[in-house]
Amino acid sequence: MNNRGHEFGGDWTEEKLKCVSKYLHSYAQIMKDRDFHFAYIDAFAGTGYRELKNDEDVEIPRFLAGSARKALEVKPPFREYIFIEEDKDSYTELKNLTNEFPNHNIACINANANQYLTDLCRSREWQTNRALVFLDPYGMQVEWQTVASIAKTRAIDLWLLFPIGMGISRLLRNDGKIQPSERQTLDQFFGRDDWFDEFYQLARQGSLFTEEDELEKTDDILEEIKQYFLKCLESVFAMVAKNPLPLRNSKNSLMYLLCFAAGNPNAPKALEIAEDILEKMQNTLQLTLPI
Repeated sequence: MNNRGHEFGGDWTEEKLKCVSKYLHSYAQIMKDRDFHFAYIDAFAGTGYRELKNDEDVEIPRFLAGSARKALEVKPPFREYIFIEEDKDSYTELKNLTNEFPNHNIACINANANQYLTDLCRSREWQTNRALVFLDPYGMQVEWQTVASIAKTRAIDLWLLFPIGMGISRLLRNDGKIQPSERQTLDQFFGRDDWFDEFYQLARQGSLFTEEDELEKTDDILEEIKQYFLKCLESVFAMVAKNPLPLRNSKNSLMYLLCFAAGNPNAPKALEIAEDILEKMQNTLQLTLPI
């Protein structure tokens, strides 16, 4: 079994899945009495399982349900499930879900998530279709073009794992001397190139005796990155949750933000439900953090 990208440990993974699962249940309840064909789309579905690290409590099962499997357990079920996985070995394991859940309309897709999602958003008729998309990449694989395509449908709710600590902040060197390839990566991820001016400030101005100005990161760089990305989402989506869920590792280092955005401007209930779930999850996490 190929478990690339699916070997997780710690509470943050469980909190992420718990948050999305709560919304899945609410979404399915609301949509079941409406005429829309509604789908759940998992763009980095993996194998359907997540594997615990070897040093976890031996009483806990080695394999736990991943996001795809948790979605299939939602009642009432979605009208359609689309699971995308590019890795061939993981895709082979993922297809087993079609046998385990024979009464569900499941399509397992072996493709690049960005390309497939962009094509789907452009080709599907969204007047009678609705969808909930979960973008849970291993790093910075999600391209802004994909996010913008999802927003353009005005029919999709999006949960997105934003790699604020795992990806973005690591590319932002303290002195601002970012390699061209890294700049290109950040431009592609944010869909714009004004991030540099947002994240850096002048530390010392150049003079006759120095060749150039010296730059440094802004004081609260993680908060700046968070607000900047929310602003990016707001530029394309009708509604964006202001309180993304911070996900931290065992050392209390911020790794990800779980973000929510809705494309349909006529469905304010979606934002209300998402923000309520996020607030309650954050309150729970604050109560359980070590003092």
